Amino acid sequence: MAAQHAPVESPRDRETVGEQHHLDLVYRRLEEKIHEAEFLMADAARRGQVGTPGALAERDAQVFRAGLHLNRLNAEFEDFLFGRIDLLPGKDGKRGPDGAHTSVEPADGAIRTDEEGRARAEIAETLHIGRLGVLAADYTPLVIDWRAPAAAPFYRATPVDPGRVVRRRVIRSKGRKVLGVEDDLLRPEVTATLDGEELAVIGDGALMAALGRARGHTMRDIVSSIQAEQDQVIRAPAASVTEVDGGPGTGKTAVALHRAAYLLYQDRRRYAGGILVVSPTPLLVAYTEGVLPSLGEEGQVAIRALGSLVDGAEATAHDAPEIARIKGSARMQQVLRRAARGALDLGGGGGGGGDGEGASTTATSTTATSTTADGAPRPAPDRLRVVVFGRRTELGPEELREVRRAVFGNAGTPVNLLRPRARRLLLDALWAKSGAADRHPTDPELAREAREAFDEDVVDEPGFQEFLAAWWPELGPRAVLAAMADERRLGRWSRRVLTPAEARRLARALRRLGPDGRGPLSVHDVALLDELRTLLGAPARPRRREADPLDQLTGLEEVTTFADRTARRAPDRTAGERAEYAHVIVDEAQDLTPMQWRMVGRRGRHATWTIVGDPAQSSWSDPEEAGAARDEALGRRPRRRFTLTVNYRNPAEVAEVAAKVLALAMPGARPPRAVRSTGLVPRYAVAEVTGTDGWGAGAALRAEAARLLDEVEGTVGVVVAMGRRAEARRLLAGLGERVVALGSLEAKGLEYDATLVVSPAEIADESPAGLRVLYVALTRATQRLTVLSTERDAPDADGVPDLLRD
Repeated sequence: MAAQHAPVESPRDRETVGEQHHLDLVYRRLEEKIHEAEFLMADAARRGQVGTPGALAERDAQVFRAGLHLNRLNAEFEDFLFGRIDLLPGKDGKRGPDGAHTSVEPADGAIRTDEEGRARAEIAETLHIGRLGVLAADYTPLVIDWRAPAAAPFYRATPVDPGRVVRRRVIRSKGRKVLGVEDDLLRPEVTATLDGEELAVIGDGALMAALGRARGHTMRDIVSSIQAEQDQVIRAPAASVTEVDGGPGTGKTAVALHRAAYLLYQDRRRYAGGILVVSPTPLLVAYTEGVLPSLGEEGQVAIRALGSLVDGAEATAHDAPEIARIKGSARMQQVLRRAARGALDLGGGGGGGGDGEGASTTATSTTATSTTADGAPRPAPDRLRVVVFGRRTELGPEELREVRRAVFGNAGTPVNLLRPRARRLLLDALWAKSGAADRHPTDPELAREAREAFDEDVVDEPGFQEFLAAWWPELGPRAVLAAMADERRLGRWSRRVLTPAEARRLARALRRLGPDGRGPLSVHDVALLDELRTLLGAPARPRRREADPLDQLTGLEEVTTFADRTARRAPDRTAGERAEYAHVIVDEAQDLTPMQWRMVGRRGRHATWTIVGDPAQSSWSDPEEAGAARDEALGRRPRRRFTLTVNYRNPAEVAEVAAKVLALAMPGARPPRAVRSTGLVPRYAVAEVTGTDGWGAGAALRAEAARLLDEVEGTVGVVVAMGRRAEARRLLAGLGERVVALGSLEAKGLEYDATLVVSPAEIADESPAGLRVLYVALTRATQRLTVLSTERDAPDADGVPDLLRD
């Protein structure tokens, strides 16, 4: 079976191979430049042997220049090439220093009309865009630096104002290998040729080409409306919130990403703080990375899935819908706030009202550390004894509870940052309990000195320090989340916020994290971790050692090598992610839960925003609750709203089927207008129940996927209920890389040449938002759609499931 469906060379494959040839040429030239820089370094070392002051100065300057150039070449060696533009002839023949023509507008007569009334043109210049400019040995440009003026059309050209650009191509590569290409056709009405062959167009650009070259004014008007809608969004002013609504196939994601590139190139200084693109799933991140690469050495554009938005956390697990609803709810704010404080008291004691002595400590004995070997918090001690000035003073459980309540009187301060206040109030309580104030003169100065001596005596004792570390330990978000896996404890922390049944389900779901919280996380767990990180805060760290005054007196400075100095100039690619960004783009915004909106909002507190989504595709069960959290994240910034109305991706035949589900999911909602027809009627098939297959879709699923592989050249997406993913992947094994099995919630934002949707009823019944999720699944196909029903779908004699019948 696998041999019958081996990949054939498609236009996409041919174009990818062509870009690979160019990238190979670029890397060969880069290696030549590196060898040149290394030769200059070696030559400079030889010059130093002359020994004259002039030779030494010349050597140092040459080493500096060559080393800086070598460092930059090496730093930019990965993912070097990411774009290409194919241009019409310009109005003049002037060339810039990078070898590219400087003309922005096309020459008169660059586009001509043939006998049949079709617009035709010849591509005069092709420019590849990358991280660094590279010239061939004859000074022709192999790569244009993305910051150079010649690269500006790659970012600024839009369908309404394309300038000389006919085709804009994004090249996705990894190291020295080209993984794929994706095209935008900015002049779809023009049939352009390059070296005598018609310009190939891959991806959405191919659909636009088909529309733009269709006969009749109606299609040309449709293309113009698509271009105008998208251009308005891309060029909208950035000093606010830009909200973009649009149904499936309207190009929301692509428009948002091109807007990011446009804003960055228009005002690079303003957006030096970075642009964050948030996507709901890792699959969509992989797609968007192919459309908008990270630009330049500063990495101004960060594309992150919701499950990887927190440093050190990566979502790999999946929550059942009922658990996801609890974790994503805004009610979790209060539960987590209580948990962040309650985790200090695990096992009873100081402020938790424990039943027993607990672990006591004295000022002269040692105690256990504040955390166990696996990182979980230890039970807090419930008694503090100190011996100062020959007297023993003790604070018992009730007194420690009072101190803790007083510490928490400063409600807005994160728990870990309250430790200095806890230390001070413990000392106050010990001073008052000791009666030392009554035994000293009333003279204010003497009383102050006595108190200072008392504090120093207590604080210097290891026992007090150990008590403080155990009674007010440094808490980590994972440890607190793991502590919530205890049903009894979570029931106390969530009282009057969650129902007892919800608290039990949540605690059981968190058990997979283990006692140290290091188990697999879900995308909803990541948002809880981020909330806890804010509630706990990072404790203050010791300052770095100040410069030694002796160094300043002697005038000595640190001795460094050129390599050291160059390394300091090199960008730190391993540094943690930014805490905040200058512009935030949220894709598929309708799917964010209230807790996820809080997580994203923290990264854009001073940012401008672009929000794209479609309420009809929402997988969250309570849109009003999510809307309130969204409004809180965006604040009072003014908003501009745009609506994309044209579906140019789904054929009308596919859109018609999806519209039936939309009418059930959101009565009265209007789907986007599908503007093309393929004549390919969706296929309905029924899986026979064999008696051994509880699902009833096994053999039929593989057969229908194989059928679609024969009918299309590109990819086939098989969409199943979330709980069926592993089973579907097993059934499709051996059919090749062109077929992809994915869960219903993973399909958001993706597209395939053909789509196989398995058991619509099972997808619809997954969650309260199941009908909207099914609507998404049915709108992924650009060419063909097959719906495979099981017994659960109650198909009619034609195989049409109950949900899709008129």
